Amino acid sequence: MSNQNKVVIIMGASSGIGEATTKKLAHAGAKLVIAARREERLKALVESLPDADLSYVVADVTNKADVQAVVDVAVEKYGRVDVLFNNAGIMPQSPLAEKRFDEWQQMLDINIMGVLNGIAAVLPIMKKQQSGQIVTTDSEAGHVVFPGGAVYCGTKFAVRAIMEGLRQEERENNIRSILISPGTVDTELHLTIQDPERREWTEDLQRRIGLKSSDVADAVVYAISTPETVTVSEIVILPTKKGF
Repeated sequence: MSNQNKVVIIMGASSGIGEATTKKLAHAGAKLVIAARREERLKALVESLPDADLSYVVADVTNKADVQAVVDVAVEKYGRVDVLFNNAGIMPQSPLAEKRFDEWQQMLDINIMGVLNGIAAVLPIMKKQQSGQIVTTDSEAGHVVFPGGAVYCGTKFAVRAIMEGLRQEERENNIRSILISPGTVDTELHLTIQDPERREWTEDLQRRIGLKSSDVADAVVYAISTPETVTVSEIVILPTKKGF
């Protein structure tokens, strides 16, 4: 099934997986509304795709009004929303004993509440349409826990539960939930790690054996291209040389 003319919202589109997915769907002929906090990145992405049906909105996923505004732009422009891609996230890491309360709160706000804000904003439209796909970037950290990642992993386990609950609650409305769980990916996510040694170790791992953002974007494009009778509930994507 083609993604041409599908109306797709991408949150967290300014870099990494969101940027790569924007490019692939633009080339496939989708109608895109992209959002992130960094306007200069969004503008550059739009300018790099002059032939695309593409617009951007500056938004913070922790702000319900911001997220609603993104959805409103898509509805005003196209009259519907076929796909929401919840892709914003951060990955601070530290032992629990360090008591980094601010980092913990940020992860809860962005990784969990950001997803819920997106779901809440788009569900009424998709229920009215009796169709739609909600895609969320999770992680292999939503399947396994590692030292220093207890809170991060906790947010990703929570996202898995939320998306499964969404699938069960809305399947009769023909709304499909899709979870994308990549392993190590060569993105800017390591920049949210405050500890210099751990940040450097993670960056080195990403560069040596990590997936590329385009690898994960391919999975998103595939998942949303499936027929309405099919729900790709979860895709786990691991680098060949690393994974749980």
